[in-house]
Amino acid sequence: MVRTARPRPGDDRRRLSQNFLTDPSAARRVVRLAGVDPDGLVLEVGPGDGALTRFLAPAAGRLTAYEIDPRLADRLARRHPEVRVVCADFTRVRPPREPFSVVGNIPYSRTSDIVRWCLAAPALTGATLITQWEYAAKRTGGHGRWSRLTVLTWPTWSWERAGRIPRHRFHPVPRVDAGVLLLRRRPVPLLDPADAGDHRALVELGFSGLGGSLRASLRRAHPARRVDRALAAARVPGDTAVGFVSPDQWMTVFHHLHR
Repeated sequence: MVRTARPRPGDDRRRLSQNFLTDPSAARRVVRLAGVDPDGLVLEVGPGDGALTRFLAPAAGRLTAYEIDPRLADRLARRHPEVRVVCADFTRVRPPREPFSVVGNIPYSRTSDIVRWCLAAPALTGATLITQWEYAAKRTGGHGRWSRLTVLTWPTWSWERAGRIPRHRFHPVPRVDAGVLLLRRRPVPLLDPADAGDHRALVELGFSGLGGSLRASLRRAHPARRVDRALAAARVPGDTAVGFVSPDQWMTVFHHLHR
């Protein structure tokens, strides 16, 4: 049976379009990478025609699939009566209170919204998401660069790319390849929660763009010698642009500036 949430007026269906995975071996690999708890709760985002559901259903203790297209949701429910299928926009669903994980071949146009939902869910243990390759690369140090979001969340979350899926393994065929993004909550945060606000403030300052380099930006709020010592300890050259500083280097800089 499909549970249906009433859609909000004005939903743009084109904005929720998705390219469906057609390669069973790739789907099987994604589920294996997810490492779902056989006794736990798993939420699947955008199951579409069930390419991942086919392998998730027998692996998960309980599987709830969120599909916004009523036609696809009905078909999925008929194919997989053991799965709880909900016809709704995943990003408007209240997160479970118990520990759970997320797996999905997500609509590329909704990637940022879905990732933000995951990061804000207190009980989420991890998410395994098929995204555009460039998005996965941007969040995981591709081309030697790191995003602000990754650095901000690094004390609590690890970000990892787990391979590429060629675009011709989807239908309709998208313009770009896909990547598998692994987002995992750390069992023990890298920072004491009391330091989270100071870490965020430091990262925001660094990514403000003031001064043209991380060194110049940080010197606006911290003594020059302390900044230089912190960057030296993290092995960050003084003229390095902020995007080329890894999250681990950021952690070193933070600890030296906030001893």
